[in-house]
Amino acid sequence: MPQHKSPDAHSSQLNKAALIVGAGDDTGAAIAEAFAAEGYTACIVRRERHADKLELLAASIRAKGHKAIAYPGDARDEQAIIALVESIERDVGPIEVTVFNIGANVMFSVIDTSARVFSKVWEMACFAGFLTGREVAKRMLQRKRGTIIFTGATASVRGAGGFSAFASAKHGLRALAESMARELGPNNIHVAHTIIDGMIDSNFIRENFDKADEMREQDAILNPEHIAANYVMLHKQPRTAWTFELDLRPWKEKW
Repeated sequence: MPQHKSPDAHSSQLNKAALIVGAGDDTGAAIAEAFAAEGYTACIVRRERHADKLELLAASIRAKGHKAIAYPGDARDEQAIIALVESIERDVGPIEVTVFNIGANVMFSVIDTSARVFSKVWEMACFAGFLTGREVAKRMLQRKRGTIIFTGATASVRGAGGFSAFASAKHGLRALAESMARELGPNNIHVAHTIIDGMIDSNFIRENFDKADEMREQDAILNPEHIAANYVMLHKQPRTAWTFELDLRPWKEKW
């Protein structure tokens, strides 16, 4: 995972890094772009089978005059995450903000959910969040500063039919975030959990949901850029008024 080429090795130690784990095509990409625009080097992570897309995102961010480095790899691999954080801290700069944004949303009847599916979803959406949070917390504790944001979903607080694996993992991620917030907050590390409650205007939704255009016109679907703006806001919050949980939904969404 840590193999990369720094865009500016000579001044790398002057950089501040934003680590985005789960930098997909839509929300993750928007979050990476938003923090890059704030002056951070966006260190973006996605599975190796999407390495080409990840590098395209990094290139598009750099084309806008910002800094970004692609780190393809598996966030479920403990040694890979350890090496990733070490590499960024050594070659880029201190990780000031980390966003764990892996989704792993699948729908299966509980009787059709195999042990492999359940385990894989938990590994992706919960265990990988633990590994990421633990490793960046080690560095942030040394500096007594930093922000860690975990992306949740409706399933973080409500298990719907067909989502036993996903809801279990997202409930677990929320509990992890809450525990970390209580442990790390007194050390000046802001841990936040977001509940993304609603349909996101993503490539998948546009290709598979025929009312996406209509919903966009009505502001009835979540805009990834607006989600990202809220993540930047969380990172900028003064510590006299930190938010632990922020739920985001369109104005017309039922909840």
